[in-house]
Amino acid sequence: MQKQISNLDKLTLSNDFLFKHVMLRKRICKHILEELLHTRIADITYLEAEQTIDVYPDSHGIRLDVRIADTANTHYNLEMQVKNPVNRATGKFLLPKRTRYYQAMLDTDMLQKGQDYDELSPTYIIFFCLFDFFQDSQRIYTFKKRCLENMNIELADEAVIMFLNTLGTKGDVSPDIQSLFDYINSNTITSNFTREVADTIVEIKNDKKVRDAYMTYEMRMKDLRDEAHAEGLAEGKAQGLAEGKAEGLAEGKAEGLAEGKAEEKTATAKRLLSMGLSVEDIAKATSLSIEQVEAIKAE
Repeated sequence: MQKQISNLDKLTLSNDFLFKHVMLRKRICKHILEELLHTRIADITYLEAEQTIDVYPDSHGIRLDVRIADTANTHYNLEMQVKNPVNRATGKFLLPKRTRYYQAMLDTDMLQKGQDYDELSPTYIIFFCLFDFFQDSQRIYTFKKRCLENMNIELADEAVIMFLNTLGTKGDVSPDIQSLFDYINSNTITSNFTREVADTIVEIKNDKKVRDAYMTYEMRMKDLRDEAHAEGLAEGKAQGLAEGKAEGLAEGKAEGLAEGKAEEKTATAKRLLSMGLSVEDIAKATSLSIEQVEAIKAE
């Protein structure tokens, strides 16, 4: 019988789910950190993979792909970034302020009540980017805080942000890191290290627990997409031409502006009622009268 190919079988290292599981292999993850930072690390500990940090009940939680500490108590957060996210309303790219927020949440989560600030551990936030965010062709962009008046003066807060540009051509990286970049870009094996990564991926994909976990992951992602679509659809109905959320908003704008048949408007009104929108907002979005919407609600 021919083996059925699942979505998991099609994944490459650039996928968040697979990236996380590969980085959970200590030998691979430790080697990457050592090659990037040009240092030897005795051992690493996984604090929590794909950890969601909500420091305050009403705060914006962040999902961390892989969070690690070494024996010197340096903390690392590794992330895979396939796309360059942008705020549709403002046109501003989100990645720089995302790193700022990640750093703030990591520090707040790390420092327990009553501890001194100097107990904060050194941190590295490392993004593997499949695009050149800064458009300077550097393989690695490393950021630390420095004095603008004298760039030789560094604010020694021990917080480092690194953007790894897999498409970069400038700057030196070790052969294994370059081969890893090549593997991420084109799935091409060019070294013993990427052979090890590729073999590990095959092993991961054949692991029943991982396959079951991926099914759960896919369902969760589908639920989130459906929620975003529904939210976007409701917002699109109310705002018409306003910019908004991806496919749901696009569909909502089209339906909100289009002249439709009476039964289509009725069906739309029923959907919006199920989402909890007010009668007034539904009337505006569908061009039905308030009395018509009230009648639909009473059915």
